[in-house]
Amino acid sequence: MTTGTTLPPASVDAPAEETLQAGDTVVLQPVEGGEGGAAEGTAPSTAEPAEPVEAIDAAGDLKDAVAEKSETVGSMVDTLDAMAVSVGDMRISLWDGLVVIGVIFLVIMFAWIATRLSGSLLKRATKFDDTQRLLAEKLTTIAIWGAAFFLGIDLLGIDLTALAVFSGAFGLAIGFGLQKTFGNLIAGIILLMDKSIKPGDVIAVADQAGATTFGQIRKIGIRAVSITTRDQKEYLIPNENLMVNQVENWSYSSKNVRMQIPVGVSYNCDIKLAEKLMLQAAKDSDRVLKSPPPTCWLDGYGDSSVDFVIQVWITDPEGGIGNIKSEVLKRLWDLFQESEIEIPFPQRDLNIRSSEQMEQLVAAIAQRVEDKPKKL
Repeated sequence: MTTGTTLPPASVDAPAEETLQAGDTVVLQPVEGGEGGAAEGTAPSTAEPAEPVEAIDAAGDLKDAVAEKSETVGSMVDTLDAMAVSVGDMRISLWDGLVVIGVIFLVIMFAWIATRLSGSLLKRATKFDDTQRLLAEKLTTIAIWGAAFFLGIDLLGIDLTALAVFSGAFGLAIGFGLQKTFGNLIAGIILLMDKSIKPGDVIAVADQAGATTFGQIRKIGIRAVSITTRDQKEYLIPNENLMVNQVENWSYSSKNVRMQIPVGVSYNCDIKLAEKLMLQAAKDSDRVLKSPPPTCWLDGYGDSSVDFVIQVWITDPEGGIGNIKSEVLKRLWDLFQESEIEIPFPQRDLNIRSSEQMEQLVAAIAQRVEDKPKKL
């Protein structure tokens, strides 16, 4: 029995011994395109222009997910997605912008809540003191916001390699513009690490005019240190200034501060009694430390008084020093009044040399005094 086999056009050039057997009937199909062959019969293909690429991959995925859930909302999303502009090979729509804003908002909320939770957890760590806890909070905050940034990039599906050139130029501009900001940030972290300045310390700093102001540190921020004075004026000093300039810290290793109160008494008084009353006035103050005890030193012999210096110690400089000085001096005034010890005021002796002009002046004054009763 004869078997008929139909071969495709591509099998014509195959060897007969491999595909045909004796007695088979071969039916050849004509090739389209005539004598020119397949290459000549095939119409030339034209390359179609590439469609713009979506800028935000997450926007397309979210649009498909919303369309599956609700056709009404899906149509609204399609309308927003249709409002788009093409920048080169990138397509940016209104829907992409809304998705980016939503992701940024969620990432910021996540970072803010995570920062709050980390701060509360660090406060419960009893092994950390105030400075260590504040340093840990700052480092944790930097890590959380850094992770939130990369999380937002991942959620949006943005390819960072495509933005390499732009990010390099943008980063260079930011580096020059925020050089001081990052410098103050690093300076604040260093200040907290070496514990030279910490919240609650009382420091004295000099301004550009040379005037010294002391106050208590309330907060060490990313850019500046907040210092509050006794009159409730708050100074914001950049962190770099506290690292470069000289700072007088009254509570760096110890909060004990010695104050000096100058006092002058008359040359006619009993200086031993005056010294005893000065020590008593200092001891009567509640904020003055009993140990080390107050001391009184004779500082010198002035033009109008015998000068003493009362030295007292306090342990709460944040409470002010002017009020301590006022309290001691007011108490000393009462004690001096009771013991009749005089507090002198400046006195000057006037010596007039004799001369012809002076004698004429004295004679004229005397003549005028004599003539005055006659006129009356």
